[in-house]
Amino acid sequence: MTEPMLFRRGVVQATSSFPRFPRIQTRTRFPTWRRATLSSPRHVSTGLNPQVKVHDEPNTSPSPTSTQTTRWNALKTAKPFSAFLTDTFNRQHDYLRISVTERCNLRCLYCMPEEGVPLSPPARLLTSPEIVYLSSLFVSQGVTKIRLTGGEPTVRKDIVPLMQSIGELRRDGLRELCLTTNGISLHRKLEPMVEAGLTGVNLSLDTLDPFQFQIMTRRKGFEAVMKSIHRIQELNKMGAGIKLKINCVVMRGLNEREIIPFVEMGRDSPIEVRFIEYMPFDGNKWSQGKMVSYQEMLALIREKYPTLEKVTDHKNDTSKTYRVPGFQGRVGFITSMTHNFCGTCNRLRITCDGNLKVCLFGNSEVSLRDIIRQQNSGEPISESVLEELGLLEAARTAARIHDEGGIVNPRERELLDVIGMAVKRKKAKHAGMGELKNMKNRPMILIGG
Repeated sequence: MTEPMLFRRGVVQATSSFPRFPRIQTRTRFPTWRRATLSSPRHVSTGLNPQVKVHDEPNTSPSPTSTQTTRWNALKTAKPFSAFLTDTFNRQHDYLRISVTERCNLRCLYCMPEEGVPLSPPARLLTSPEIVYLSSLFVSQGVTKIRLTGGEPTVRKDIVPLMQSIGELRRDGLRELCLTTNGISLHRKLEPMVEAGLTGVNLSLDTLDPFQFQIMTRRKGFEAVMKSIHRIQELNKMGAGIKLKINCVVMRGLNEREIIPFVEMGRDSPIEVRFIEYMPFDGNKWSQGKMVSYQEMLALIREKYPTLEKVTDHKNDTSKTYRVPGFQGRVGFITSMTHNFCGTCNRLRITCDGNLKVCLFGNSEVSLRDIIRQQNSGEPISESVLEELGLLEAARTAARIHDEGGIVNPRERELLDVIGMAVKRKKAKHAGMGELKNMKNRPMILIGG
């Protein structure tokens, strides 16, 4: 098998349909970055591998050309979004979040109990080939963004090769490959991750005080997290183009006094800090009294910065975004508890043990793992079995239901039917605070956020 597509010194290497998971050696020196963008328009099935254009300057769109005009015209006339991923409220789910591990090297107060949670037997967890197979199937139906979560995804030993394999799906329409992490070990793996196609990092950091960090996470590691943030900033100066967002869960009596210092992180750096309302999940002892609402946080910031101004939000944004004039960074608020954003939700989640969740706060799940393994007598799918059964190519080429003359194998059709039925059952919005507090759901650590 050939090596996966890597962006090295502006050179793009061709790839095979399914790379083996190679061992990655991190270079001591980071090359000059040249980001590549796929020329095929989103949701257009060409039947050919998309060509890649490499631009000399990072994050800079080329000047309008007749070719670019043709691309945008093609985008406007692209085939309809897959009906399997469209719910009864016409929400199109083009964003997939995959939990790749239940393990974590922290014990954050709002995420999991101090003693941890019972872990699933390894045989019940998705294998790397199964994750790549499901990613391929969802991308074939129109998913353009995949985020890997956990647990803590960087504790997974093969996280970089896994990202390389998922990064291969750029040729099929994937546009963003993102990571949600606590940052403890990210700095050690960041360079090969970006080479594999990493485009965005959501980094959880709830305090800027090392002592308070140990209280909220029940572990040491503040310096390592800051090292990861600084490393991202260094790579971005070289053109890596990593979208960095800091996620801060605000809990009354613990860290609400740090809201202003977090805002001021963006004074001289293009960081977006997002303040998250404390949410109820199994094991986190949630109470409404501990929650600091969006309105309260906003008022606190405006006391210090009265010129704080609203930034236009995009259709599927989960946060309400603001900026302080003169600051490079921005401030966002994820208001799941007081102002839900269910009406424009475009997210689906796959848990580490292979269940599809159509809503973060819903407790309805359906197993995709069991359907996949029917082809292997219920046993986990290894790389050799994946190749022997031709699963990856079947998933990559699975036609959307609207594609004229398209072919979907019975195996993939069964999966898509189950996915489609789950999506169609998605409710207009999640339950209110009172119901969520008493609803049986997974701990956050076993969902992945």
